Amino acid sequence: MARRTPFARRPESKHRTNDAIRAERVRLIDETGEQVGEMPLPAALEASRRAGLDLVEVAPEARPPVVRIMDHGKYEYEQSVKARSKKKRSGGGVKEMKYRPNIGDHDFATKTRKVADFLTKGNKVKLTVWLRGRERSMPGLAEDVVERVVTEVDDMVEDDVNVEAPVRGDGPQRSAVIATSPGD
Repeated sequence: MARRTPFARRPESKHRTNDAIRAERVRLIDETGEQVGEMPLPAALEASRRAGLDLVEVAPEARPPVVRIMDHGKYEYEQSVKARSKKKRSGGGVKEMKYRPNIGDHDFATKTRKVADFLTKGNKVKLTVWLRGRERSMPGLAEDVVERVVTEVDDMVEDDVNVEAPVRGDGPQRSAVIATSPGD
C-alpha cells in the first residue's frame, strides 16, 4: 500500500469553486436553494463570502453558468457516500462459481451455499465446470454437476431456480448461467 505523504494531492473535483470559476457573469442560487438571478462573478463571490460558504459551479455548460452557494467539502463527501452505497446496493451482476466433476461432498455443499447466497442477493451465477484429462471426452459430467447444483439450490432459496444459459463450452471448461425467478 502506498504511503500518503504530506504533499500528496487530493483528486481534482469535478466542479470549479470560488476563484477557479472563469465566467464573467453567472446565474446564482443561494444556500437555501432560491434562485437569486444573473449577476457578475465578483458579486456572487462576495455573497458566498458573506454566507461563509463556497461558490460552486454546478452547471458550467449553461449560458450563463449556474453557480451555487454551498459547503463544497460537505457536498463532495455526500456524493462519495451516495456512490459507495449505490455500489453496495447494486445487485444483478453475474457471479461465478467453479466446480469439478469429482468434487468432495463438503466442498460441494460449501460452494452451493455460496451460490444460493448470490441468488438471494439478486445476482445471476455462472457455474463453470472444469474437466481434466479423460473427463473432457465426457461432457455429460458437466451437465450432471449443473443439474445437481440447481436441485440443491432450489431447496435452499425461496424463488424458483432456472437455467438461463444451458451448459456450453469446449476444451477444459463448460459453463452455464442460473438465476432465480419469483415463485407463484
